[in-house]
Amino acid sequence: MQYTIDENKYQILASEIKQLKEDKGALIVAHFYQRPEIQDVADFVGDSLQLSQIAAATEAQVIIFCGVHFMAESAAILAPEKMVILPEERAGCPMAEMVDAESLRQRKAELPGCQVVCYINSSAAVKAESDICCTSSNAVQIVKSLPAGEILFVPDQNLGSYVAEKAGRKMHYWPGFCITHHRLAREDILRARRQYPQAEVIVHPECRKEVRDEADYIGSTAGIIKYAQNSSSQEFIVGTECGILHQLHKLCPSKAFYLASEQLICPNMKATTLSKVRDALKNLAPRITVEKEISLKAKRALDRMLAGS
Repeated sequence: MQYTIDENKYQILASEIKQLKEDKGALIVAHFYQRPEIQDVADFVGDSLQLSQIAAATEAQVIIFCGVHFMAESAAILAPEKMVILPEERAGCPMAEMVDAESLRQRKAELPGCQVVCYINSSAAVKAESDICCTSSNAVQIVKSLPAGEILFVPDQNLGSYVAEKAGRKMHYWPGFCITHHRLAREDILRARRQYPQAEVIVHPECRKEVRDEADYIGSTAGIIKYAQNSSSQEFIVGTECGILHQLHKLCPSKAFYLASEQLICPNMKATTLSKVRDALKNLAPRITVEKEISLKAKRALDRMLAGS
């Protein structure tokens, strides 16, 4: 992959970050899709649900959130008394930007009484218009727990269709998607299978149905890692963002992992660099805050999710 750093530069920056982290009393959290060197300097690496729980529970007063904007927003909502810093403020999420609060209000008016399940990959304003949040790791569980009635799943139509299949619920889907996962095609999987016939196919539920139908296992980033650790298979074709390979190689050093497509790179997740983490610790900026009224409404949806996870 293109996102690399030489060892000497890494050691210098990692040392600076360690000292600054101690000086500021900060906790560094990083998503599985971050650059390998970012994962290596983090105190905790996880998926969206895990990072949300860490943000809510940590005693640290400064959280350096190595991810994208909606993740840092969620941390700021769950821990409003803490300082949440996003090293790269422009690290957004195209899928989250496919829905806005006003459009969601209009859709809710067309579906009176419909329960809104909001994927955590969305803005605070959209969460504030939702009944409950979910992540890819708990979405099926969350939807199964809801009372009878219509459900609107926002904003990922691919994850929504997967959840509907597993939960046995009829749902309305917002026409959004993850650009990175959505570009993965069935032919990519078939091509990889021909090249690695002994490998199991493990994919993320944000992939299209045609890809999921070819998979041996479908799960969140944390679920994919756990499956690979526990599986007797020695080879895997991986259908999610390339950043996950770093943890897979670290935790399963004797196993082989092949990315299903070289296109599985999210530039937003790769926007955070060690230099930006260092600068964020030095300056305690850019800080992510959420307007109080929106934060309180969004927190209800997040709290419902965490209570049911």
